Amino acid sequence: MGGKQRVGMIGLGKMGNPMSRNLFSAGYSLTVYDVVPSAMEELAEKGAKVADSPKAVAADVDVIISMIPDDHALEDVSIGLNGAFQGAKAQAIYIDMSTVSPVMSARVNEAAEEKGIKYLRAPVSGSTEYAEAGTLTILASGPKEAYDQCQDVFGVLGQKNFYVGKRDEARYLKLLLNMMVGITSAMTAEALTFGKRGGLDWNQMIEIINNSVVASPLIGFKVQLLKDRSFSPAFTASQMAKDFDLALDTGRSMDIPMPITALTRQLYGAMKAMGKGGLDYFGLVALMEEIAGIKS
Repeated sequence: MGGKQRVGMIGLGKMGNPMSRNLFSAGYSLTVYDVVPSAMEELAEKGAKVADSPKAVAADVDVIISMIPDDHALEDVSIGLNGAFQGAKAQAIYIDMSTVSPVMSARVNEAAEEKGIKYLRAPVSGSTEYAEAGTLTILASGPKEAYDQCQDVFGVLGQKNFYVGKRDEARYLKLLLNMMVGITSAMTAEALTFGKRGGLDWNQMIEIINNSVVASPLIGFKVQLLKDRSFSPAFTASQMAKDFDLALDTGRSMDIPMPITALTRQLYGAMKAMGKGGLDYFGLVALMEEIAGIKS
């Protein structure tokens, strides 16, 4: 494709909005759609085209990107009535950057192959802050030719990108990363509760953990949140529960034992039941303290 590709963005939520703004700022012709009309206003004011359906987005662009919440939304915006596949030209590239199940992703791929659409699965690792900064990590699988054609687009959205296979490998990789991230939160919450009951100074305990053998980029990213006990969400407990459900359903279909993942999912379920589902997933520490009878 000569020159800059025309790009369409379907889904302008916490991740899709800053990703769209970065693409527009980089000079891409951008057409946008969201089920919530007000979500499109900011980009429309900047000069982006507004479409009234995913089908209309696809008819106007070379590369269609979706960033949506779940399997149902992916089905709806891609292969559903007035979905992108109804308007996409043959050889168009469709990139889904959401976290969805490999099963639904495979269904979308079947439809893409029938219509001659190049379908890339490109879920991202990184929170809204990384989306704002254009420093997401992009995990891509699908047709290698399409991946190569989208390097400039990926370069605007992310700092690192990895091609991991021809089919749904990226879906499995994204889920296993979220499993490890969510389990790290549960482990940290349990350890901090243990230390607090033992009389350790809260801030010093966190600082020492962050400078110990168990330090990690994830722990470092959450240090200030934990010290301040301010659990405003970069990624909510409810969102993590959804991703754990995807992982557990996938594991069950392949007879893979996942006891630690299953237990951690119960903790996120407890957060939701107690009205804490909208907190950051590292807010598990508040739940663990409550269970232990510790007043924060």
